[in-house]
Amino acid sequence: MKKDPDLEAALSRNRRWIVNNQIKNIILRCPNQVVPLEHLQKKFKTLDLQGKALNWLKKYPCFFEIYLENDEYHCRLTKRMIHLVEEEELVKDMQEPVFVQKLAKLLMMSVNQRLNVTKLNELKHSFGFPDDYIIRILPKHPEMFRLVNNGWRKSSMEIELLAWNPDLAVSAVEASAQKQGIEPCFSCSLPSTWIKSWQRFEEFNAIPYISPFLNPRGLEEGSKEMEKRIVGLVHELLSLTLWKKLSIVKLSHFKREFALPEKLNVLLLKHPGIFYVSNKYQIYTVLLREAYNGSELVDKNPLVIVKNKFGDLMQEGLHEYNQRRRVVNLEKKRKCMNLMKPERRKVASSETSNQDDNGDTLGGLGRLFDPEERKRFYKVLFDER
Repeated sequence: MKKDPDLEAALSRNRRWIVNNQIKNIILRCPNQVVPLEHLQKKFKTLDLQGKALNWLKKYPCFFEIYLENDEYHCRLTKRMIHLVEEEELVKDMQEPVFVQKLAKLLMMSVNQRLNVTKLNELKHSFGFPDDYIIRILPKHPEMFRLVNNGWRKSSMEIELLAWNPDLAVSAVEASAQKQGIEPCFSCSLPSTWIKSWQRFEEFNAIPYISPFLNPRGLEEGSKEMEKRIVGLVHELLSLTLWKKLSIVKLSHFKREFALPEKLNVLLLKHPGIFYVSNKYQIYTVLLREAYNGSELVDKNPLVIVKNKFGDLMQEGLHEYNQRRRVVNLEKKRKCMNLMKPERRKVASSETSNQDDNGDTLGGLGRLFDPEERKRFYKVLFDER
């Protein structure tokens, strides 16, 4: 797929924030919300980071505060960061009804109205769920959800939907069509110059829309109708995420639950007008094209707005760090230049001295190179003849 600079920039911007958000969560889970740097260094591999933790944290002074205690470095969040964490918690409390609807929709799209907790935990931050979403949501809604564990293992724990809500069985595509008073269909976000891609999109869009909430058991595997249902399902899953993007690898873990094909990435690449597939950071990610205007989201969830404040604070700290580095480098360069000046003077005086010595050694021969001296020399020579 041809690279889209704007969408690649959106992925790049999110990458640093995701890593720092994970570090933030590690700190918040530690006693007194303070983490020894040695402990954080061990976590760096799981964060897919290399190098020293101290060097990374120093890049974000508005995020992390580093101090030395008992000859050991420790890290905690800055006061400004703590204020944003508190703001984020308030937004999560207000968003709880949205979390309930999202969880219900995810279960309604699954084949058996059940989802594995371990798998869902891999995507919980993509959907905006808090870390304690099971404790926070399930006990308050026993009429909708329940936790089942038939295998008596933590990895086999599942969330089951108990009540089907027809009001929630409306996809983002169907909701948009209802507002416009048209039949449900996908939109294409490609330039008009992509003629062949547009033709393929129009042929695909001509097939009647199939709701992702429809049970796929009646559809033939490999048929156009099944493909239409899978595209609609992925579209709806992306619509439920905060940044309208998902890791294809993590999404593929739900093949059985959502009846996804073995080669999901191949299917997504067939629809470049709807999805954008990127391999940035060697991680295959799918984005919903229509959700972005350039590199910015069209509609921002309240949680995204708060998280953008984290991003602004992160960039502020990074700018401050770069400015300090620039000043230090300029100072080093200035000192280096000052040290080199006396050496240059010595070299210059040495060269002058050598030139004088060379002139003395040549004696009269040196004067022969002067044009006037040469004239006089030849005049005397010929006059004597």
